[in-house]
Amino acid sequence: MDIESFVLDVVDVVDETADARSISLAVPPGAEEKFAYRPGQFLTVAVPSDLTGVAARCYSLSSSPHDGGPLTVTVKRTAEGYASNWLCDHVEVGGSLRVLPPSGIFSPADLDRELLLFAGGSGVTPIMSIVRTALAHGAGRITVLYANRDEASVIFADELSRLAREHPDRLQVVHWLESVQGLPTAEQMRAVAAQHPAADAFVCGPAPFMKMVTGVLKELEFPRERRHQEKFVSLGGNPFGDVAELRQAEEEIEAAESEEGAEPMLAGPVKLEVELDGETHTFDDWDPKQTMLDFLEAKGVKAPFSCREGECSACAIRLLQGDMRMAHNDVLDEEDLEDGIRLGCQSHPLTDTVKVSYS
Repeated sequence: MDIESFVLDVVDVVDETADARSISLAVPPGAEEKFAYRPGQFLTVAVPSDLTGVAARCYSLSSSPHDGGPLTVTVKRTAEGYASNWLCDHVEVGGSLRVLPPSGIFSPADLDRELLLFAGGSGVTPIMSIVRTALAHGAGRITVLYANRDEASVIFADELSRLAREHPDRLQVVHWLESVQGLPTAEQMRAVAAQHPAADAFVCGPAPFMKMVTGVLKELEFPRERRHQEKFVSLGGNPFGDVAELRQAEEEIEAAESEEGAEPMLAGPVKLEVELDGETHTFDDWDPKQTMLDFLEAKGVKAPFSCREGECSACAIRLLQGDMRMAHNDVLDEEDLEDGIRLGCQSHPLTDTVKVSYS
């Protein structure tokens, strides 16, 4: 089975800073449902590569899903980033990009709640989508702390200023410039977070920044359900090609079976109950050799996914009953695993009954 991808026309390109561009894409007629998205989600983009044919990269949507405008991703050029440099150098209005539909779980469950948003550098991209959407369709207060190297590096500077002026009672934007204030410290981030103990907190940016802020939130006893961070890794495979060439889960599981101490694979069949988009799907014939995603697709359930290699969070689910193990995981940390989060594209059952939720 091939992953369904789409070619979207480029309808606008805006230089946000000297090294960041916003690229707007038109959804083709008939694909509107496929490209319905939540604020904070991302697109997986195919970038031509002489070495591999295609380099697949995830870029967050900075647009709001509720303003009627095109889908917009914002890409910041990095020194060693082949894909980001190609997108910044070659994409123009009138061209096109091949993408997978929106994915990801970095999105508020309730736009009416108070939001505390930490962004570092280009990590402001999904934060901007959340801000735009929450201001237009929510009622809660929003605080944004945005860290950058210097003033020239601030993406969306004018837009953030405009929104703060138009919503003075709801939006506060705090800029942190390394050139003026130095690198942010845990103590300084703690002082900000401590003022919003009931907020839903979202963190996106460089890994050290996210680690520091997440550590502060834990120290302040923000519960797991109110702490969110976005993680991206470079996808190793090509999700735009033949999925059969990409799947290695069964081979890895079989290899794991032969290792000393490995848990034996269930004989099956397994009962599976899945909550997705307000519906509950129940099956009693899941073959443990199949990943959960493969099984659901075989049953006609349109479960979300992107890379199929355990390298993004598009297929993340939460365990409600039973247990599963993953053949591969490059994105979930120990706390995520302890909280019952798994990747559907890599998960095989460990118990006779498994119940999960995509919400």
